[in-house]
Amino acid sequence: MSDTTTRPNISMDAALAEARERYVRANPASLAAHVAATAVMPGGNTRTTLFHGPFPLAMARGQGCRLTDLDGHDYIDMIGEYSAGLFGHSRPEIRAAIDAALDAGINLGAHGAMEARLARLICDRFPSIDLVRFTNSGTEANLMAVATAIAVTGRRKVMVMEGGYHGGLMYFGGGGTSVNAPHHYVLGRYNDPDGVAALIDANAGDLACILVEPMMGAGGCLPATPAFLRALREGATRTGAILIFDEVMTSRMSAGGRQAQLGIVPDMTTLGKYIGGGMSFGAFGGRADIMARYDPRRADALPHGGTFNNNVLSMAAGHAGMSQVFTPAVADALFARGEALRARLNAAAATAGVAAVWTGLGSLATVHFGLAAPPTCPAEAAVADKDATELVFLDLLVRGFYLARRGMIALNLDIGDAECDAFVAAWSAFLADYASVLRR
Repeated sequence: MSDTTTRPNISMDAALAEARERYVRANPASLAAHVAATAVMPGGNTRTTLFHGPFPLAMARGQGCRLTDLDGHDYIDMIGEYSAGLFGHSRPEIRAAIDAALDAGINLGAHGAMEARLARLICDRFPSIDLVRFTNSGTEANLMAVATAIAVTGRRKVMVMEGGYHGGLMYFGGGGTSVNAPHHYVLGRYNDPDGVAALIDANAGDLACILVEPMMGAGGCLPATPAFLRALREGATRTGAILIFDEVMTSRMSAGGRQAQLGIVPDMTTLGKYIGGGMSFGAFGGRADIMARYDPRRADALPHGGTFNNNVLSMAAGHAGMSQVFTPAVADALFARGEALRARLNAAAATAGVAAVWTGLGSLATVHFGLAAPPTCPAEAAVADKDATELVFLDLLVRGFYLARRGMIALNLDIGDAECDAFVAAWSAFLADYASVLRR
């Protein structure tokens, strides 16, 4: 569906204007859907991440690794529901599990057999999780983990990283937002081992927990260095704070997440996204002595309700996905595929003479334009060329690839060699078409 051509003498402003105009012309049904939605939702939106100008694209259906929008355009799905769509669309093993769950009844209001089976898979895989509890999202999992740490330690301060994202109520881009959960936050600098060690010691007396992503996802797919994570582990041990790894995204890096890859074990771990088989899901777990505080048989048990914590669809889909599809071998193969793809994308940029670098780990990556070296923290990523990021998003749509507006990709299991080859070719064609614009 591409109608792009080389633009040797065009400015960035002109290139973006052309790309936006082309987008508007090509997507009248998405525009109509957006206009209708604005009458009943603020900005026609109920999920901020998905909004982009000139108006958001609306999808009609998905199959395998492909999507079709309301205007009938087909795309290879390179964003994979921001890592939640690991299994692609309509995975037969998961569909069968959901159908069986539906046949048995939806809202049973009781314990079921499947929740313990899914819990067993999770406890067996993640080194830090002795016991686990389920929630409905990664946001909720992180809120519960932090609340647990405060309750267990009797302390109030919560250490997070500048630019971090732990769900809709814990976002620290620009220092935080007014809708954040009202904890006493201490902001550290990502990938600064000495700085965070000093900050931990300075707040030792009232530091309840340290919450960190082993790779910042929304912050730009910025991997934490092992030295940084070790400094957090050592600091938490030294001061009695609880170290929480937010592995909502990085849990896919191996069968046991990033913690298993690095051999750095936190006290608690939060999960979400794909582990529910594509259904609404979250989880928080950790050391037995911490999680035992939720044992309802105890007189001093902490409460944790949630009508849909053990809903039959998420339990069934999650168990099928983790037991039948995302095996340890598949996890390792997906990680290797992503590493190889990112290397090819960076090599193409270097060959084109364009300052653009893809950062990430395994099957997750984000492109940063205008930087001479990979950013290691959100402050470094913030100076990347945002116009170029919008241009590549709009251009790759025309070439048949759907990625995040912020330049992020998340491979699903149906993305194979042919799709990776095609994406590298599309990326290379984009670089060739706009080389003069991107080099300025």
